[in-house]
Amino acid sequence: MPSTETALCDTGPLVALFRLGDGAKPECEAALQTLEKPGLTTIAVLTEAFYFLDRPDEQQLLWKFVLDGALDVSDLAPQDLQRMPELMEKYADLPMDFADASLVAVSERLKLRTVFTLDGHFRVYRPRHTASFEIIP
Repeated sequence: MPSTETALCDTGPLVALFRLGDGAKPECEAALQTLEKPGLTTIAVLTEAFYFLDRPDEQQLLWKFVLDGALDVSDLAPQDLQRMPELMEKYADLPMDFADASLVAVSERLKLRTVFTLDGHFRVYRPRHTASFEIIP
């Protein structure tokens, strides 16, 4: 089980870290150095990241990051899958996508507060276990 200091990792930083020429890369690299290793994500987030990293060399960098242990991938528990449609309905006006819903649901189950994200929606999301997320960077 991850510690309460473990950061959930969203799609944006993964894309920024590994897409060649991404303008957010320096900020994400600096933030990554401050985070407890390994971070935690979901298969939904990895799916999005691989979709946006459409070059094979970029995808290989993400694979190396995951396989070298810098990022753990959380299974989605049955309670996460039950919670996700509730979250997506609650935040339909944003809208909340499947990957974001997976991160919020996992955060609630594991009582995690920190999210490594470039997505401003995480400033709006209110998980059950805390008043708000701590956003990195």
